[in-house]
Order: sequence, then structure tokens, then C-alpha cells
Amino acid sequence: MPTALSIEFAAATRPIIEQVTKFGGQPTWIEAPQWPMSRSTGKPMRFIGQVALDASVFPGAGGKIAYVFMTEEDEWVDSTWEPDGGENAVVIQPGGKSIAVEISHLVEGPTLFRMIEIEGASELVVQACEFAVKTQPVENAEFQPETDRTDWSTDAFETYMSALEGNKIGGTPAFLQGDEFPEGNGWRLLLQLDSTQVPFFVNFGDAGVGYAFVDANATSARFLWQCA
Repeated sequence: MPTALSIEFAAATRPIIEQVTKFGGQPTWIEAPQWPMSRSTGKPMRFIGQVALDASVFPGAGGKIAYVFMTEEDEWVDSTWEPDGGENAVVIQPGGKSIAVEISHLVEGPTLFRMIEIEGASELVVQACEFAVKTQPVENAEFQPETDRTDWSTDAFETYMSALEGNKIGGTPAFLQGDEFPEGNGWRLLLQLDSTQVPFFVNFGDAGVGYAFVDANATSARFLWQCA
């Protein structure tokens, strides 16, 4: 059965500069910075986080860190959910394959944020944030395509899905809608991020979930999201 690492978030008390899994803050690049730019706005995408390619989950991985980005502006930008829409990107270092968006050598750029209350303020205030993670190995069921689930009982389907939900690295995706892998074969789940279960704001639509995937060698990656 596939191994996954469940994620527990812990607010960072200092900037995390190590090459480890984290969310928010600024990327800790292994090679020269490769900051993806939005295809529609030409501005830097927002850094969501970086995922260490743990050998227990990704044996034989060609890269060490995957950096996840998505366009996020004050106004709605289309196609952020599409793996090849030019509004999200996953950069792998070292030695990752090129991605299909323009790259900048920015060292720092937009990052995750949360909304907090400030005494005396009439509205919530935007605050940049950064989170370390604690992970725990868990076993996931093998992926079962929609075509194989058509004759399942409701209880069997709910049992299957509930065991796969939540924030995790690797394992089996729990798609909110239909099965949706990037184009081509051999993709495996890198990261599953539930926007309703994270301590920061990320726009995956209405109660959406983000899914990052890596290829068989973990040298190329894609990202998409689905919502309820």
C-alpha cells in the first residue's frame, strides 16, 4: 500500500532557512532561484510551500525539494486550477525539468498570509506567515479509478475516501470531483492540501483541495485544484 506522510502545521518562531518541508515564508533554494511568473499578469506567483522529497515516500527521486507556487491577486485570475494553465507551477531542484512559464531569479516574492485581529482595528489585517510541519507515516489504500467504484456501496465509498482525506505528502489522492491527473502516465501524488484544514489563506475555490503530482523520477511536477 502507498505510504503517505500526514501533515501537522506549527507556526514558525523564526524564518526557516533549512531545506525542509515548510509552508509560507520564502523558498530555501538549492540551486539558483527559479520564481515562476503568472502567464496572464506577468507578476510573480505566490509561494505556497516546499516539500522535501522523502526517500521513504519517493524512492529514487531525482530531485530533493519541490517548490509549489500559484497565482493569487486581489482580483480573480482564471486557470489557477489547471495543471498547464500558466497560473501555477511546481519547481524541482536540483536537476528538475523546465516548466512551461516564465522564470524570474527573484530571491523573495509573494508568500502565504493569514488574517488576524489587531486591537483597535475595525477589520482583519493581512499578516505574512510561515509554518514548519510535523509528519507521521500513514498507509493509504491503492488508488481505485472511478470506473472501478461504480458498483460500490455508499458505505464502502465513504470509508475509502475518508481514509485518504486531509493534508499529506505522497499517498493516494482523494479527489473532490472526478479523477484528474495531469496529462500523461506515471504521475503520483506529491502533496494534497485541503484549504479548509490549513492555518493560512489559500484560494482553491469553494472548500477546495490542491493536488501536486510528480512524475516517476520526481524530476517534473504539476499542480491542480478542485472545489466542492
